[in-house]
Amino acid sequence: MTVLEPGLYIVATPIGNLRDLSPRAADILSRADVIAVEDSRVTAGLLRHIGTKRPMLPYHDHNAEGMRPALISRMGSEAVALVSDAGTPLISDPGYKLVRDARAAGHLVVTIPGPCAAIAALTLAGLPTDRFLFCGFLPSKEKARADAIAEVANIRATLVLYESGPRLAACLTALAQGLGDRDAAVTREITKRFEEAVTAPLSALAARYADAPPKGEIVIVVAPPGEAPPASLEDGDAALAEALTRLPAAKAAGEVAKKLGLDRKALYARALAMKDNG
Repeated sequence: MTVLEPGLYIVATPIGNLRDLSPRAADILSRADVIAVEDSRVTAGLLRHIGTKRPMLPYHDHNAEGMRPALISRMGSEAVALVSDAGTPLISDPGYKLVRDARAAGHLVVTIPGPCAAIAALTLAGLPTDRFLFCGFLPSKEKARADAIAEVANIRATLVLYESGPRLAACLTALAQGLGDRDAAVTREITKRFEEAVTAPLSALAARYADAPPKGEIVIVVAPPGEAPPASLEDGDAALAEALTRLPAAKAAGEVAKKLGLDRKALYARALAMKDNG
């Protein structure tokens, strides 16, 4: 067995079905000098699946600050693999600071891509995938959650969120209130025997899970906002009136035409009429 070059190896692990571990990921985990893990019990099960044992060190939200210098130091002479309990490290998991500091120290950083619950859910949801925003977990407190939803309400992209079973109905209700009753999907048990993707408007999904919270971690996928109707000349009157307080009629018409996608000549005529009536 050849020795791995010293550095940091970011290894994606299965999100459910252990057979999804790639041959390359299995090879790296088998040869790493040490594996930084969220939960050693979870990673030990994965290592048993591929028939190997490797030293493990805990690396998670609660100890990352203290563990990072020791891991960085070891990368100078050892191959350090980073895994999460499931899926791709750094996606809603600690790790980006470890990557940043490893690069700053001049160490090799390699990614071994593979399963990711957010991407898998997008493939199941049947919603637009050309542009999406990963939002991770929303805050648990009602106002903070509503504020977070308001921040993304007007983004023209499909939204992808993680959530737990007990909080699912409240999260779906808050999404319906903050985004409108958009089409959405609730996906769970991805890659497992009882994989499920339920699609419906947000309000219907909230009602479905209100009295029957599912087990496990869930991915919610929400459709982007609908297309806004095209602006009319009447819609441009307020903007035109404001622009006329600063600009001559021709320049005011040009500014509003560019902003709202309206005909400049028609706006110029309306601007002249406004000035005459003013």
